[in-house]
Amino acid sequence: MSGFGTAGPPPAPSILGWTHLRTGKVRDLYTNDKSEVLLVASDRISAFDWVLPTEIPGKGAILTQLSLFWFELLEDVVPNHIISDEVPRSVADRAVIVTPLEMFDIECVARGYLTGSGLAEYKENKMVCGNLLEDELVDGSKLRESIFTPATKAQIGDHDINIDFATATEIVGEDVARELKDLTLRLYDTAAEFSQSRGIILADTKFEFGRNGAGKIILGDEALTPDSSRFWEESLWAPGSSQASFDKQYVRDYLTASGWDRKSRPPALPNEIVEKTAQRYEEAFYRITGNKF
Repeated sequence: MSGFGTAGPPPAPSILGWTHLRTGKVRDLYTNDKSEVLLVASDRISAFDWVLPTEIPGKGAILTQLSLFWFELLEDVVPNHIISDEVPRSVADRAVIVTPLEMFDIECVARGYLTGSGLAEYKENKMVCGNLLEDELVDGSKLRESIFTPATKAQIGDHDINIDFATATEIVGEDVARELKDLTLRLYDTAAEFSQSRGIILADTKFEFGRNGAGKIILGDEALTPDSSRFWEESLWAPGSSQASFDKQYVRDYLTASGWDRKSRPPALPNEIVEKTAQRYEEAFYRITGNKF
């Protein structure tokens, strides 16, 4: 069964000078005669490994512009895949031209707080992806130090699976796994400190890396957006309960409360949920960058 909320992925629009490569949950990829890649962020939103049938207006532009902000802020930690943000007018603000990368087959996740799938695993064995944690942690607890919790990459409709470091080394090799872990934690710690200066807790986030044509490890995909991260309101942080967030957790909570069984196609989102989700994405952009979207 497709992970899209309709019969399949929506048709990608044609863009003069660019050839469509593939469509993902949120992004459409194109290439040109220079072998560059045009990465276009749509307004689609995914949850629980499904792409929902309802879009969030402005979401693609927010993801793109926020990623550009973080790529620039973090380029001293690791180079990124950005070539240019001068893109065709039809995809202005929501697309970038990037270097093609040979992507590594793991999701590089860093956590500074316990929640989500990490909390579920912790309740079973006090561990998250092989990291032994202290006793008596609850939903939203701050960890003593940030941890690396990689995951497998799933096809649309399948589930990402959390793995330990040893399994990551089997997939990408020990030297690469150690470098990816180091880069992931350095990026997370740097971004978390910056976010906290803006009154936002960066609870966890996901990065994707690949090699460029010269064999160098490069940060790709997106960076520190409400799609790939959990952003919490620092002033309202209260371990032991659900946190006030600026990400798509609001959509996840709605779907959970709706009674949807996750095996059938997801329902359309009501206008109120769409509007409030868009407001959360816009607020995250403003709080982090200091600019109104």
